Amino acid sequence: MKGGDNKDSHVEREGFFGAAKVVASLTLLSRIFGMVRDVAVVALGATRATDAFWTAFTVPNLFRRLFGEGAMSAAFVPVFTEVAEAKGWDRARVIFANTGGLLAVVLAVILLVAEIALLAVLFLIPGDWDRQLLIRLLMVLFPFMFFICLLALGSAALNCKGHFAYPAFAPILLNVIMIAAALSGHLLFPPEHEGSLYLLAGAVVVAGVVELAGVLWLLRRVDLAVMPTLRPVLAEVKRIARLVLPMMIPLGVMQFSAFFDRFYAWAMTQMPGRETFFLFGAEIHKPLTTGVVTRLYAANRLYQFPMGILGISLATVVFPLFSRYAARNDLAALRDTTNRALRLALFLGIPAGLGLAILARPTINVIYHHGRFRPEDVTATAFILQMYCLGMWAYFCNHILLRAFFAQQDTATPLKVSMVLAGVNILLVVTLVFTPLRAGAMGLATAAAAAVNMLLLTWVLRRRWGRIGFSRILRSLTRTAIASAGMAGAVVGIQYIIGVWTADWTGTRERAGEVIALLAAVVAGAAVFAGLAALLRSEELPEVLGAVRRKVAPSADTESDEPL
Repeated sequence: MKGGDNKDSHVEREGFFGAAKVVASLTLLSRIFGMVRDVAVVALGATRATDAFWTAFTVPNLFRRLFGEGAMSAAFVPVFTEVAEAKGWDRARVIFANTGGLLAVVLAVILLVAEIALLAVLFLIPGDWDRQLLIRLLMVLFPFMFFICLLALGSAALNCKGHFAYPAFAPILLNVIMIAAALSGHLLFPPEHEGSLYLLAGAVVVAGVVELAGVLWLLRRVDLAVMPTLRPVLAEVKRIARLVLPMMIPLGVMQFSAFFDRFYAWAMTQMPGRETFFLFGAEIHKPLTTGVVTRLYAANRLYQFPMGILGISLATVVFPLFSRYAARNDLAALRDTTNRALRLALFLGIPAGLGLAILARPTINVIYHHGRFRPEDVTATAFILQMYCLGMWAYFCNHILLRAFFAQQDTATPLKVSMVLAGVNILLVVTLVFTPLRAGAMGLATAAAAAVNMLLLTWVLRRRWGRIGFSRILRSLTRTAIASAGMAGAVVGIQYIIGVWTADWTGTRERAGEVIALLAAVVAGAAVFAGLAALLRSEELPEVLGAVRRKVAPSADTESDEPL
């Protein structure tokens, strides 16, 4: 179907964009619980032991983001949606059963091979105590990969049915269980005891089982629960399999960046007692010190806070919509929806990145400066976070753009771009880390790679589609930039005024003053941004606030985009 029915397309779009608010609300709740979890865990300090835990946690998390929520979902959703549209839900259920059965077998094999390999390394080349701790924690954590990837597949099927709530709620279960484990570890074990880390790792696996049980129950409720099958391997499932690997790389640029950064940082600190080494005949000071992995984790979690609540929520709900329009060959609706999603991504991503960069130090001080997380850890983490924030706008847009390509089952273009940028990212990290940037190089490299990735993918879409409404995007970007500048001024001003007012406060009152200044700056910044956006008549503000028009009329979604 070409062009589609404007009224039906508009109503359908409003339903999916409305779901973004539900996903964002639940994701916000999840991130709040996640922040509580991080406070409890980071309070253990930035030590060699906690560095080992966060490095180990990166591995199953990479599988979750890349293979489960990332590539598998990105390959499954377009094919599953196409089958449901063309052949009905009975056939779609068969595809789901075959995909789930084969995925379970592949994951089980990966898990078995990984556990055997880790056990062999532990016995044959164990290394120092923190390397042994890393390997043991990996062995405990790796089963989480099995459960969370199956959960991601079930969540993708639910999204295609228009059910977004539980997939967004499931991480709350993980956070609650990890919070309970962290608090129990503080009570049961003395400071710096490894037992609290093993308890935390076991809790992650338990949470994976609980999350998967919940999605299986909901699949039964919506008539998608079927017994997994292995044979015959259906033609549609073979298409999904052919799409998975090419999708893993473009979706994984940012995920692989965090994975590489933590392992590289951990490796760079494995030189106890040696502060310098020789490279090409030159004496080089060791650029990273113990605790850097924990600081990287803390910064990474904070920059992903707005991205998860806003950027990924938006991308999650528009992906099935993109896939529907692509399956119908409705290029006009696909182009209009992509334009709208990109404008929303910039409207949310620019102020989020700017505000978080300005408030990096007070935010980290309030959230993480507890227990054995020292003032110098706060300073170092804040700088890393500011570097990550430089690319916030690009992170938001990349999730939209990748799904626009994947909806059309084009994996080759994002694959080629991302392969080059992954190499550039690694090169930037391993070189810039020896400059005064130190660990901040990892944040800057991630931001630079994301920005170039976004610009290249946009350029390709422009050439392929002929027009994507750059004029409207640029007008929206101008209004967003002005509103963001006003927000930045308000944030800096509030921080200064309250800082002068509370300058003489000490002890508990000083801590209260820091919290008051941070909250006041956030509220004032959001109010000024919203006020300026309203004065500038930003089209995106009513959508964010929920005042979306329900009538079909000449609007942002039905009018033609101006050619550029």
